[in-house]
Amino acid sequence: MAAGVPFGEGEPALLLDDKGRKYLLHLRSTATFQYHRGSLAHADIIGRPEGTRFTSSNGAPLIGVRPRLADYILKMRRGPQVVYPKDLGPILLHADIGPGLTVVEAGTGSGAATMALVRAVGPTGRVVSCELREDHAARGRANIERYFGSIPGHLDLRVGDVREIVAEVEHDRLFLDLAEPWQVIPAAAETLRPGGLVAGYVPTVPQVDRIHSTLESSDRFVDVETFEVLLRTWHVAGRSVRPDHGMVGHTGFVTTARCVHP
Repeated sequence: MAAGVPFGEGEPALLLDDKGRKYLLHLRSTATFQYHRGSLAHADIIGRPEGTRFTSSNGAPLIGVRPRLADYILKMRRGPQVVYPKDLGPILLHADIGPGLTVVEAGTGSGAATMALVRAVGPTGRVVSCELREDHAARGRANIERYFGSIPGHLDLRVGDVREIVAEVEHDRLFLDLAEPWQVIPAAAETLRPGGLVAGYVPTVPQVDRIHSTLESSDRFVDVETFEVLLRTWHVAGRSVRPDHGMVGHTGFVTTARCVHP
């Protein structure tokens, strides 16, 4: 939703309190947000512009804004583990995913990466996202619908084996968020366009070793790289400026490679 447009029925909203806490809502005119400092009717939010200041029934201040995709991913209902926001940005950049491209995603999961891919390729592109488990596919679809309001026209959600899908869809990019992504690479090599890129996201070192060796043993892939992203926030309060005691450390390894002519 564009900035400046009032909140509407059915869209997500984020309430910020004066302690820095965030509350994700799915706006419904008959619903009421309740927390430890009172309540606020959704109807009081609907029709008001983003950035409006509200007061709970107990007099606590709240501010209504639209959630960033990063906020939504961290607060939405999850089934399978998500790709964290700190990893999504680097994945999009290092896999060079942008407007107009066709991307095949293996592992819709809770829909975090799917939403990032959909926004990156835009309406001139296409995302084909495949999930093997029907329960995970249903969870991902629900999260995507809540965020966008409906399933975007350039998103094709499928349930099944991604190896069958990559064999029939010519694509520019391949994103693999699977336990055994190396099993998809031989099939993908046949339809991934030369000059295209593959990106894999795995949590453990043995998985990194396996996907690396599979890519490097193929005459279709070069420039194989692996990295991880560590995120450390800072505490800034007056003269107290220091790193926060906690940080988001290891979540997953990202491996990228370029596809070339055999």
